[in-house]
Amino acid sequence: MLIKRREFLKISSLATVSLMVPNFLKSMTLDNALERNQKILIVLQFTGGNDGLNTIIPTKNDIYFKERSKIAIQNSLPLNDEAGINPALSYFKELFDNGDLSVMNNVGYPNPDKSHFRSMDIWQSASKSNEFLETGWLGRFLDEECYKCEHATQALEVDDMLSLALKGENNKAFAFKDPKRLYQTSQEKYFKSLYDHHHDDETVSYLYQTLGSTINNAGYIFDQSKAKKTDQAYPNSQLGKDFKTVASLIKSDINTQVYYLSVGSFDTHVNQNERQEKLFSDINEAVKSFVADMKTNGLFNDILLMTFSEFGRRVAQNASNGTDHGTANQMFFISGGLKKKGLINALPDLQNLNEGDLIYTEDFRKVYATVLKNWLKADSSKVLGWKNGVYDFI
Repeated sequence: MLIKRREFLKISSLATVSLMVPNFLKSMTLDNALERNQKILIVLQFTGGNDGLNTIIPTKNDIYFKERSKIAIQNSLPLNDEAGINPALSYFKELFDNGDLSVMNNVGYPNPDKSHFRSMDIWQSASKSNEFLETGWLGRFLDEECYKCEHATQALEVDDMLSLALKGENNKAFAFKDPKRLYQTSQEKYFKSLYDHHHDDETVSYLYQTLGSTINNAGYIFDQSKAKKTDQAYPNSQLGKDFKTVASLIKSDINTQVYYLSVGSFDTHVNQNERQEKLFSDINEAVKSFVADMKTNGLFNDILLMTFSEFGRRVAQNASNGTDHGTANQMFFISGGLKKKGLINALPDLQNLNEGDLIYTEDFRKVYATVLKNWLKADSSKVLGWKNGVYDFI
């Protein structure tokens, strides 16, 4: 049977959901659950360049209020004598007070790029600013750890497309938006019938193998998502639904150690405060439900929720009550297993800028190396090529 163009496009469409290793075609019937004391990483990407200075506010810094006369946050929730947090992140303040939140300020990289696409590639691939990599830092983690993986679901992204961060040379994560919808699509008679036909063409053969992997993995993920449904109430936002999916999977017998989520857009050139408040409110409520779920089920000490954004914003506001693309930013870490809590380092220096932009003091690759070595127990030097030490907050 010759494949028609329309059939090829349909296979391609379903194949992009998974982007699995071409030769992976195992049955998903074997049980290979994570041990209950094995650590789990959840990455939450703030897409679009979140404004860090209106997230963690330097409450005693006159430069901040002068440069942001219309958009400075006046009613921040105090973290210490010099810093506050955006009031829309009230639950993050609670986590901070309880010792369940760490904040790394002024994270970036040398020679920063202010393009959304390029800077996101740098963060996701953990490359130098003048280096172009086709694999992501978590994808290379999968390459190093693949011998431990019974299933190809060691890492999952709750999205329709797989991010560069989760693409390795030999192993890739599995991307899906909704377990039930993915399973229903994979079970359509058309796709199952199509998969039964063999094609010798290399490109088409790859797509057929990927289709077979998708069908198997979709069933496995769907079964696990139903295994232990949560009683925790989650907000009806998209992020709330995504966190609920992740929580159900974490509580099941799935083998997934890494989850990847995203929320945005934080590209706040115009009327920043209104947009950021709405996004922060969604994040605040979704994280609140997720953490409550993990604590209720005795899992909070074994999960680490990490946030990042591709860059921060400029120190001065623009003429549209917004901010333009900047450089360094902060990262949040939420867990019951933190060793160092609260503000890990100093607030950004607003007196010494590079043409109006913050000068980073912490390299994001050192943060990744810390997560890989201290949390996921991986060889960070092999994954990142990073040999400049790690932090001690986890």
